[in-house]
Amino acid sequence: MTEISNPHDRGYKSILASEEIFLELLRSFVDMGWVSLFDPEAITRIDTTQILQDFSEKEADLVYRLKIKGQDVIFYLLLELQSRIDFQMPYRLLVYMMGIWRDILKNTDPKEAERKEFRLPSIVPIVLYNHKDRWTACRNFKETLAEAEVFKEFVVDFKYILIDVNRYQKKTLMDLANLIGTVFLIDQAQDLKDYLNRLIEIGPILRKFDTKSFQLFASWLKMILSVKLPDDCALQ
Repeated sequence: MTEISNPHDRGYKSILASEEIFLELLRSFVDMGWVSLFDPEAITRIDTTQILQDFSEKEADLVYRLKIKGQDVIFYLLLELQSRIDFQMPYRLLVYMMGIWRDILKNTDPKEAERKEFRLPSIVPIVLYNHKDRWTACRNFKETLAEAEVFKEFVVDFKYILIDVNRYQKKTLMDLANLIGTVFLIDQAQDLKDYLNRLIEIGPILRKFDTKSFQLFASWLKMILSVKLPDDCALQ
């Protein structure tokens, strides 16, 4: 896979490459009971360079392996930080998920894979989107198939989780008082005045961050402002 050159993509990827912050993302924005069941000590970020080497386009993605009740669960997080909505998103996600399963089978002992009890790990796809326009692409894969309603359960289907940065209320993000909520809050800003006001408002939150979280936020902010602000206002 090619190196991510967009500062906005790099900024988010650098934040969410932290295992602690990825868990923070799940706990803050995925309202599902199973989120509380994950073992925080059993989380591993997976290098996708080899798994998804067939794809030449520049992707900003992260893959994590977590455990729930002793079983592996894989989360595929795709950062869709652009104005153009990709209406083939369900297909893209399916291709990436198949690549992950293919890699797992390739690295599994054939005798183990042939056992009746063998199960591939579940993969939960997540799309993180931050443009001001509402996300209008299909959320279910089946919705992209012709006549899927006729064949019902006999065609492939899955649903991805959408985390839409600009759909969260300011108060909700402030109340989280954590790194990922603060990042979303600043990313929602529309102009220089809005940025400055929000930076002042989050001062009390930033003062409670540990050194690692503060450094992650500062690095992210510098990259994001280099994209969002005019050249004469961007941080040097």
